[in-house]
Amino acid sequence: MRFNNAHRAAFTLIEIMIVIVIIGLLAGVVTYSTVGYLEKAKVQKARADLAHYTGGIDAFYLEKGRFPTNQEGLKVLAPQFIKVVQNDPWGNSYVYVNPGKKGPYDVMSYGADGREGGTGADADIAGTDVEAAKPK
Repeated sequence: MRFNNAHRAAFTLIEIMIVIVIIGLLAGVVTYSTVGYLEKAKVQKARADLAHYTGGIDAFYLEKGRFPTNQEGLKVLAPQFIKVVQNDPWGNSYVYVNPGKKGPYDVMSYGADGREGGTGADADIAGTDVEAAKPK
């Protein structure tokens, strides 16, 4: 018995559709599993920025004998104490307040929503929280 391979030269529509569905399912699973990592990375970036700005504010204090005023804000630190003042990972400006609630100043990010308060990705990240988390 001989099979004629001339009719089996291409994929059928059903086979192509099955492969496309499988690829779509795999892409969906990968996307779903990596979304949490992106938010965690943004929080870690904000914490690193806050630690950097806190160091710049402390260096400003050591040289000038005072903390920046609210009007000066973080921008007074560049370029002498830090290279550049950037927005937080969500595109919002970091907030600087003098005097602060927990110390002589507060520097913070309001998180993904850009407003005070919130939970999860919208939670505030304060420079004092970063300081407390540093190993001693």
